[in-house]
Amino acid sequence: MPDQLAVTAEPLGTAGVDRRPRRALFLAALIITVVFVNSCLFGLLAVLFRPGVDFWQGLLAVLYVGPVLAIQLLYFSRPAVRLDTRLAKVMLAVQACLAFLSTLHFDAALSSLTTLAAGSALLLFRPRTGWTVFTVFMAGTIWILWTYDETWLGAVFDSVTAVLYALVVYLLTWLARLVTELHQARTELARRAVAEQRLAFARDLHDLLGLSLSAIALKGELVHRLLRKSLTRAREELAEITGIAQRTLSDVRSVARGYRELSLDKESRTAVSLLSASNVAVRVDLEQVELPVKLRTLLAKVLREGVTNVLRYTGVEHCEITVRENGGRVALEIVHDGTAHDDVPEETAESLREVTEEVAGHGGKLSAGPDPAGRWRLHAELPVPEQAEPTETALAEASGHWSRIDARNVQWTMTVVFIVFSLSAMARAFMLTDDGWSLALIAGYLTALTTLQLSYFARPNVRLRSRQSYALLFVQACLIFLPLIPLGSAWVSLPSLFAGTALLVLPPLAGWTAFAVTAAGVVAIRIAYGTDFLGGFYTFASILNTGLMVFGLIWLIRLVTELGETRKRLAEVAVAEERLRFARDLHDLLGMSLSAIALKSELTSRIMDIDTDRASDELLEILGLTRQALSDVRSVASGYRELSLDQESRSAQAVLVAADVQVRLEIEHDDLPTTVRTVLAVVLREGVTNVLRHSKVERCEIAVRRTGDGVALDIVNDGVVNGRPPKPEQPVRVEAPGSGITNMSDRVAGLGGELTAGVEPDGRFRLRAVVPV
Repeated sequence: MPDQLAVTAEPLGTAGVDRRPRRALFLAALIITVVFVNSCLFGLLAVLFRPGVDFWQGLLAVLYVGPVLAIQLLYFSRPAVRLDTRLAKVMLAVQACLAFLSTLHFDAALSSLTTLAAGSALLLFRPRTGWTVFTVFMAGTIWILWTYDETWLGAVFDSVTAVLYALVVYLLTWLARLVTELHQARTELARRAVAEQRLAFARDLHDLLGLSLSAIALKGELVHRLLRKSLTRAREELAEITGIAQRTLSDVRSVARGYRELSLDKESRTAVSLLSASNVAVRVDLEQVELPVKLRTLLAKVLREGVTNVLRYTGVEHCEITVRENGGRVALEIVHDGTAHDDVPEETAESLREVTEEVAGHGGKLSAGPDPAGRWRLHAELPVPEQAEPTETALAEASGHWSRIDARNVQWTMTVVFIVFSLSAMARAFMLTDDGWSLALIAGYLTALTTLQLSYFARPNVRLRSRQSYALLFVQACLIFLPLIPLGSAWVSLPSLFAGTALLVLPPLAGWTAFAVTAAGVVAIRIAYGTDFLGGFYTFASILNTGLMVFGLIWLIRLVTELGETRKRLAEVAVAEERLRFARDLHDLLGMSLSAIALKSELTSRIMDIDTDRASDELLEILGLTRQALSDVRSVASGYRELSLDQESRSAQAVLVAADVQVRLEIEHDDLPTTVRTVLAVVLREGVTNVLRHSKVERCEIAVRRTGDGVALDIVNDGVVNGRPPKPEQPVRVEAPGSGITNMSDRVAGLGGELTAGVEPDGRFRLRAVVPV
């Protein structure tokens, strides 16, 4: 039907799959494999190319390297393997024994194996024990290097390099595992946040509805006893029941609206759109302020009301909207140059009074009126609470756990890694030259490179794809390659920093091209200054190793930080969805019950003088509805949402008959899934509530029928829509977001169905929900 409102949506769960952790784990595993294999390969090649090494000695070296590397890659580096077990400690003992035994046969050539064991020790044990074992392993490694190295400079260089690789083993493996843990923990975080929110729901429901419904039940029993004794008192009590039901229904609607979080940013964009469409020049300045959900929503409501008020003025040409935080208070101001009408509409005055009272209820103040410059100004100021709401505290604690504890650990370890990296290069410089000026120049360049790396590129919150990053990458390249001019053959730098950082900053193709060009260029420079082929190969492998190390460390830290923020956002989304579910359930489940209680109370008051028996029956139904409402309150608070379609259809029929509506009920369905049955029951309840609320109905038809692979619910009535006779071309007016029709459409769309509502050519209004089974 062209005049209908149709609402559809894709089934939930078909989009939004986060594939980053899987890609991250694959790339991390690749980087770890290349770095660890390369570091072990250096030592193995050193053994194999030794003069006088025969086949059996080469095989023995392979038998040492193979198991140690296999334990590292296939056990410690696998994120799914638990490291807090006895087996993990046995594996570490085997790895360490093989690593240190190799020194009995091959001196310090395979010392890289001990760095794997040292790095793994930091993964297995608690910090104090882990660093103790790490220190012991590294002390043994350094003693071996100093025993067998020919020069003290070579021993210093090899010792620093060993510490560097041991820390890299720990960081790369730990970060890869943390990516997996963060990805798996987000479900538990969302569950915890939702549980906190449900506790708040239960408290609000108890405070809001418990007393009112208990009072209705108590007064209903009192009226039932007074019917035979004093009709006057019974009528007074019935009037109180009606008033309580109507007030409670109003409270339910206000709470349902209040639990829908509004976005200040979204409201500001809507305000700009509305004012611009009215030829008003708008300037918006919103300071990013961390506020609790309730304060954000309240400011958004004030903004919405203020902009609506601006549109009621004449001659508005300029409007300014600002949000500022100062001294623990946040202020919203709306200033414009319009002229007020002579008579302010009562609607405007009432809405401003409501918003002012709500702001005052949160300890703030709102003022509206002309300022000294003659412009009209609305100023709302609210205190920012020092203690966040329980749910937001849970989110902050859960998502901040990595930031508070692990980030500190990673940041200082990362700092140590890059400092050790530069110290290793400085030790190499002492091996190449003894000129003081050259050493001072090298030290200055290395210090500048390390400072740049730590202060900018290694920070997880820096936007790397930016002009500033490109400029600083160019500065880094200059710091690396320009010293070649004065130093010549004594040139020592950190080209791996540029190679690894280029992969982060530049697009993939350009990054890998820069990486390859850097490696090839450094190899060519070394060969030009007399390095042989084997030395060139070592140079290339070293740049590949350390470049991937730089890239992997920074990239994984950024990914962990990003996943931590994503985890928090997912939890916030889960809480928002739970808040929406609560508001929807509160409106759907209690709206009709309270409307029916008020309706039946009025009916009982009219007929008690005429038919006492029927009045008694109506009172019993009021008591039944009250008990059902109390049960619904508990179901919403506990999250249990299964409803009976048959029971709802009988209840709907009874309510409509009580309102003098002729009802034709046709319920034909086989056993339906619980979710489908519950959604149809909610649509039926809300549809009947809308019939009573918006229409003057004489006849109503309710039908549930199977349609192919689905089931359809139709509610058709002949009433007057919104107080006007319906016309065939006139679509039904849907209320503002949060109305019953919107709630129903959300539920039906969540199951992959469709809800339509509109006036048919014969003038009847039809609400139709079709849900696949």
